[in-house]
Amino acid sequence: MDKKDQIILQQLDVIRSMTENNVRRMGSDFWGTPFQDVGKAPAAPGKPAEPEKPVPPTADAKPGDAAPEKAEELPPPEKIEDLLAELDTYIGLNVVKDEVHDLINMVQVYKLREQHDLPTTDMSLHMVFTGNPGTGKTMMARMMARIYRSLGILSKGQLVEVDRSGLVAGYVGQTALKTQKVIEKAMGGVLFIDEAYALTDRGGSDYGQEAVDTLLKAMEDHREDLVVIVAGYTERMERFIHSNPGLESRFNRFVHFPDYTAQELTEIFTMRCKSSGYALANDARQPLMRLMERGCQDPRGFGNARGARNLFERAVSAQANRLAHEQQVTRETLMLLTADDLRAAGGEETVPPENA
Repeated sequence: MDKKDQIILQQLDVIRSMTENNVRRMGSDFWGTPFQDVGKAPAAPGKPAEPEKPVPPTADAKPGDAAPEKAEELPPPEKIEDLLAELDTYIGLNVVKDEVHDLINMVQVYKLREQHDLPTTDMSLHMVFTGNPGTGKTMMARMMARIYRSLGILSKGQLVEVDRSGLVAGYVGQTALKTQKVIEKAMGGVLFIDEAYALTDRGGSDYGQEAVDTLLKAMEDHREDLVVIVAGYTERMERFIHSNPGLESRFNRFVHFPDYTAQELTEIFTMRCKSSGYALANDARQPLMRLMERGCQDPRGFGNARGARNLFERAVSAQANRLAHEQQVTRETLMLLTADDLRAAGGEETVPPENA
């Protein structure tokens, strides 16, 4: 194992030690795998856990029948106050946050009118998210699924994310079946379709229209327990929605996600450093801001928050290359990202050491 590999292993060890407590407090690791089944009480010390009892067969069960599947156990809905508090921690997105708050208020008043036997009008909760890549559309769709479940609109609150390839098949009749399977998976939650205009961009001879027709029918048939959010570039999404009367009638709520500012991207980068066990050297802040300002000049190419994340990963790689040539590496140096690391990550020339 060469020195660079040793440096990388030391970095991983620092990150692991700094994040272990936070992960345990969350009750799951970064991939969502629980450390302990919350539905079962832990076994007493020195006493083996009791084996699960088999599910008794039903009265009409026949020999050879498969055992009945256990009903999916869902965690209790989150409190809307907790979700709003989390929403307010998101960097930027102030206009989007205001839209979400308005929608929540509308839903809550709608339910109050129902409780008081007052007439209510049809309320469409399907949404169109527009904006450049990396502006938080998927993140907000996931939050909306959780909010809708908290408000009692959706029964499960999961997010199912697809694009054209997840809905359209290559032969006549198969697209409807493929789309229907995705809809069934999304029932009780939010179906998020990224770059939805790709379904119809290829003309009338394409099978994408079959997916749209299947989707529209499901939105009407399952309006009580399915929310669909479509997303993509602003101009193309507007053309997509207004090209079909069925889409126009079901999607009447547009939410635009603006590009992040250089200051917001710097905050996102800094937050990523903190959560991963890194810190910025004082001399690294100026080159970081300069790189973010450069990224803001081409937000589509840079990728907004996605670009900030990619820059962080390149900075970590540059730090590993730098430390691999140092004689002594400490915990502090493993955590520090310097101005040279940022310059290397941004493709700029680094400053040579004075004694070089």
